[in-house]
Amino acid sequence: MKYLLLIVVVALVFSMLARKRARPPAVKPDSPAQPKAQALSMATCAQCGLHLPLDEALPGQGGVFCSGAHRAAFELAHGTRS
Repeated sequence: MKYLLLIVVVALVFSMLARKRARPPAVKPDSPAQPKAQALSMATCAQCGLHLPLDEALPGQGGVFCSGAHRAAFELAHGTRS
């Protein structure tokens, strides 16, 4: 009889541990929420084809460029420079 009682107690302990492990972790309300990453608008340099963020691209006569040197070279080669 005492072995049966021991088996029941051990089974209850394992059951409680399994139930606790299956539960998702509680989220603390005071923890700061991580900001979600935002997608950047991308552009392609008209001279070399480099992909870069649109806010870093330099506008020119033939499109957008990754640097002032590429903008000048493109405009000189295509005769769009005034």
